[in-house]
Amino acid sequence: MPHLLEIQGLRTCFATDQGVLKAVDGVDLSLGEGQTLGLVGESGCGKSVTALSILRLITPPGRIAGGRILFEGRDLLALPEREMRRVRGNRIGLVFQEPASALNPVLTVGFQVAESLLIHRGLSRREAMREAEELFRIVSIPDPARSVRQYPHQLSGGLRQRVLIAIALACRPAVLIADEPTTALDVTIQAQILDLLRRLREEYRLSVILISHDLGVIAEMADRVAVMYAGRIVEEAPVRELFRAPRHPYTLGLLRSIPRRRPGELRPRRLHAIPGNVPDLARLPGGCSFHPRCPDVMDVCRALDPAMTAEAAGGRVACFKYP
Repeated sequence: MPHLLEIQGLRTCFATDQGVLKAVDGVDLSLGEGQTLGLVGESGCGKSVTALSILRLITPPGRIAGGRILFEGRDLLALPEREMRRVRGNRIGLVFQEPASALNPVLTVGFQVAESLLIHRGLSRREAMREAEELFRIVSIPDPARSVRQYPHQLSGGLRQRVLIAIALACRPAVLIADEPTTALDVTIQAQILDLLRRLREEYRLSVILISHDLGVIAEMADRVAVMYAGRIVEEAPVRELFRAPRHPYTLGLLRSIPRRRPGELRPRRLHAIPGNVPDLARLPGGCSFHPRCPDVMDVCRALDPAMTAEAAGGRVACFKYP
């Protein structure tokens, strides 16, 4: 199946007082039509920067230093800014992580949904507001005719998240990037948002990049999973294969840190934390970036950076345990 979106050797860095911080360092990813790709890893590993890089929303002191982002046959990094604006919000939608900061507090939520329709589809204001009401129905916001006239502070966190999804879907994009769409929501609202994303994916044949640190969400939603550490992809595999037989020690550490309880047990089993801390991206250790925290570290890990190798089960892994 041809890839709808293909990222090749993406590098994004930030100039800081401590040096150049490599937030995304040689990332390769692909997304097929109708597929959901889960992108997981600890906070600060580069997941959100990857999403912003796809849409060329990196601002100084950050910059995209290299690579290619192929979408519908075009390299987004080579497009003039005017053409890139036709892609953002139109062909690729982004659901931001924090609704409170992503929504403009002085504009009604209905107008914020209608705005992209005014820009990309050339609708009149009345037509765009009518379409915004319909989008509110699609994302299950109650009383759409009233809700479009409300301001962000008048809505709950779950409803604000639905507004962001409506904005991202306004122009019927081919790709939806959802950056931690259930962060800071209670468990019941999380389940509702995930059910909504699942329904919209099926109804609109969306291709989705789902960014999360919650492996339970990824297991439920994704077809493939890419595990990111210190700006790089260290493992990628079909979701069932990755959870059944993780290859990279970091992936195994993430899975072992999930709370588990067998039937009949009164309390969860003891969690296994990954030792150490995430490295400073401006001062990465030599060799494999994970080696200071790795229980299986070898001498070669301290000296050389492992290349990504293909696995028989359809995955790939960057680890010297698997030559």
